[in-house]
Order: sequence, then structure tokens, then C-alpha cells
Amino acid sequence: MNAFGGPDIEITPRQAREMVENGNAQLVDVRETYEWDEGRIAGARHIELERLASQAETIDKSRPVIFQCRLGARSAMATQAFRAAGYDAVSMAGGLRRWAEEGLPLEPEGGRVADH
Repeated sequence: MNAFGGPDIEITPRQAREMVENGNAQLVDVRETYEWDEGRIAGARHIELERLASQAETIDKSRPVIFQCRLGARSAMATQAFRAAGYDAVSMAGGLRRWAEEGLPLEPEGGRVADH
């Protein structure tokens, strides 16, 4: 848990993976472009946090959205904002670092979690 999140707005990386693979949610990566280029989750959509508000209408409001970043703070902020706007939104707890620590796959081959 971080200062912006909590158990009511966070899901684990494994829960996120299952939801995305089953088509039950959309995954939005809010990290910077250099972070995205180093490594990412297959099927994620990249929208940098600073561009998220201007791209909100391109995110399907009728489907759950999972926000993800490096450690979870930026995605928790995005989750809170989108929940306030009526989205079914959650943050991936621990971010991409926890995803990688749990041995879940990254793209491209040899992908890694970028330093912030």
C-alpha cells in the first residue's frame, strides 16, 4: 500500500493479469515514455500521466480500467481521479516492479523495469 492507495482501490498484479487476459478490463500504463520503452505488460495501453486527462474520453467508461505505473503511486492518483469521474477504476498494487518481482512477463524480450 502507498500514501495514495489502499486495499479498496488496489488489485494484485496476478489479478490484473487475469482480468486483462480474460478481456474483463483494460490496462493503462501511465509511466513516462522512456519507462514504457524499457519494458511493459503485453496488452497495456500507454498514456503518460500528464496526458491522461486529455485522453480520458478515449478510455472505455463501460469497462473496468486498471491503471499501472512503476511502483503504484501514479496509478493510484489516476485511479482516484477516474473513480471521481464515474469510472470503475483500480490501481495495480506495487506497479510494474511488483509485476516483475512476481515473475510475470514483460515486453519486449529482455524487457525490464526502468529506473525512475
